[in-house]
Amino acid sequence: MNAPVSVIGLGNLGRAVARVFLAAGHPTTVWNRSAGKAAELVAAGATSAPTAAEAFAASPLVVVAVLDPAAARDVLAGVGEAARGRAVVNLTSGGPDDARTLAEQVAGQGADYLHGAVYAVPQTLGTDDSTVNYSGAAHVHEEWRAVLDLLGKGTFLGPDAGRASAFDMAILAGMYGMLSGFLHAAAMGRAGGIDAAELTPPLVSWLTGIFPALSMFADEIDRGDYATEESSLDMNRSGLATILRASASLGVAAPTLQPFQDLVDRQVAEGHGAASLARVVESFGGGG
Repeated sequence: MNAPVSVIGLGNLGRAVARVFLAAGHPTTVWNRSAGKAAELVAAGATSAPTAAEAFAASPLVVVAVLDPAAARDVLAGVGEAARGRAVVNLTSGGPDDARTLAEQVAGQGADYLHGAVYAVPQTLGTDDSTVNYSGAAHVHEEWRAVLDLLGKGTFLGPDAGRASAFDMAILAGMYGMLSGFLHAAAMGRAGGIDAAELTPPLVSWLTGIFPALSMFADEIDRGDYATEESSLDMNRSGLATILRASASLGVAAPTLQPFQDLVDRQVAEGHGAASLARVVESFGGGG
């Protein structure tokens, strides 16, 4: 018989997790503050627990997917001794410190904690397009790997419960930086009489060609060596200034690009104009 699992939280992600487990034949207990969200899953074979504590008691593996870390802490505090002996896999988005705090809370309740960061939309969870990074209790990942891999290709990043979240937040920061750049480009295009649909294909092609530079920048950052004979800070400073002037002339604000120009200006003012653009990372902080 397949191992029973419980799912806490039935938002889009939680419902998708429960559906994956049900489809694989795992007895699945679900709980949500608004019990009505369980109806569809109950019709598909899930058991709806009246309380979160009863959902914890029903299964050795409990997957938590709630709104935010505060909600996760509240749920865990409310289940008390029902958490003892359980493997708690938290898929709730949050920062590294949130994950570490939850890990300590779970340990205090006699349970083991594994944090998961999902890279999939609910519709693709459990497919080849879904991946999940985990960190925390290694034995939980090892013992429950077959079940967790139903959600997507899993990678264990180490025992620090916050590491998967650190990866997640960094990747999402990069994603939103790209999206903000696209929206600025679309606004400039629109002001210049260019439809977004016309602009997007050449923009995607251009960005795709630039992607290899990220690996080059990563190497420079990890080595702390920003010497370059190609795209220097001085050169990029001039290019950014030109873009900002063009944006202003079109009546388009630059609330995301201007701060980047400011970081470049700071590096140049500190005497690093001949260095690689990657040196701007030093203005963000976060160094070891």
